[in-house]
Amino acid sequence: MKIARSVITEIDGIPLLSYNTVRISEWQLFVKRVMDVVISLTAIMLLSPIFVAAAVAIKLTSPGSVFYRQERVGLHGRKFKLLKFRTMRIDADKVLSQVNNLAEMTTPEFKNKKLQYITPVGRVLRKFSIDELPQFINVLAGDMSIVGPRPTVPSEVEKYEIWQRRRFSMKPGITCLWQISGRNEIGHDGWMKLDLEYIDHFSLWLDISIILKTIPAVVLGKGAY
Repeated sequence: MKIARSVITEIDGIPLLSYNTVRISEWQLFVKRVMDVVISLTAIMLLSPIFVAAAVAIKLTSPGSVFYRQERVGLHGRKFKLLKFRTMRIDADKVLSQVNNLAEMTTPEFKNKKLQYITPVGRVLRKFSIDELPQFINVLAGDMSIVGPRPTVPSEVEKYEIWQRRRFSMKPGITCLWQISGRNEIGHDGWMKLDLEYIDHFSLWLDISIILKTIPAVVLGKGAY
């Protein structure tokens, strides 16, 4: 009741009072989708040389496929296959997914363990978020948005507290408040709170601001490893 807005709806002639925790209108969703398509198409065309260079570097330096496909949880809990350039050795995710609680994932010990599975080329790709570029294809497919809470894997969602699940009320994004605020330097609860802050204060201007701030964050590689 503190964060939701009331909306009068109707089902079969029966008036109902509904509560919506996402402060976004249909016209804003339309504009946001148009921005997603235009930015994604432009990025894929302009960054195509980087796409090719990354693919060649991965293929020449480590066995396995160029792309890494992983099941993630999106809008309203829907699952989809997220695309990334592969930066780790094959089957590394099976080992790294074995954590007792989500807080472990932001500890120095877990980060050091993760670094053991990242390939030399993968470290460069992750440092400058080049590994995330294929997600523009996810945006065009409609599974993701340019700005929104980062999509997480089902095994992590199973460990979520109830208040953290509200982050699925908006489509996941390539970048977000967490991305421009330090990324892996922020604890898990802090990450979740930033996602809810974005949802509660959504505006198209906020999206534009996050996109602009993402550029220096990526160039400087802050919080990436």
